[in-house]
Amino acid sequence: MTSQPRLHQHGPEVQAYGTVTQLPIALAHDTRQYSCQRLNRLLADTQFLYALYKKHHWGAHGPTSYQLHLLFDKHAQEQLTLVDALAERVRMLGGVPVGDPRHAAEITGVPRPPDGVEDVPAMLSRLLDAHEAVLAEARDAAGRTAQLGDDGTQDLLVSQLIRTGEAQVWFLAEHLVVTPRPEA
Repeated sequence: MTSQPRLHQHGPEVQAYGTVTQLPIALAHDTRQYSCQRLNRLLADTQFLYALYKKHHWGAHGPTSYQLHLLFDKHAQEQLTLVDALAERVRMLGGVPVGDPRHAAEITGVPRPPDGVEDVPAMLSRLLDAHEAVLAEARDAAGRTAQLGDDGTQDLLVSQLIRTGEAQVWFLAEHLVVTPRPEA
């Protein structure tokens, strides 16, 4: 017996990405396979939406920079919570969640932003466009998984992903409303 850690270990892959193990959850293999595929796409999208929020959080500037800095960080944390919920649902279905950012980049539908800092209206518009893409994908997946009887996935998509996304869109869009200045 030694207290020395056994470092630099390697082992075989025990479950390939894209496969599902059989779990006694009363859902057919094909249903779980389909749900995992849809969830992994949304997981990749949500990981990129989180990263987009952090990018804009660091690049917020102008007269509302402090408020946007806080808002973007709050929304990023909410997206991170969704990342965990989506990945855990994939595991509950017996699948393998997309966890490598390079792999997520291959399957996300969220467009890549420029490397530099954009002006604030462009940041807000970019986030709104990303949300709309994610919400369209989530609504379609929720409808299809409901048809297949995967109520757990449908509930997650509606009660967490869609509702969080809609609330975040509302707060973002309010920053693009042009209000008349009061006359003195």
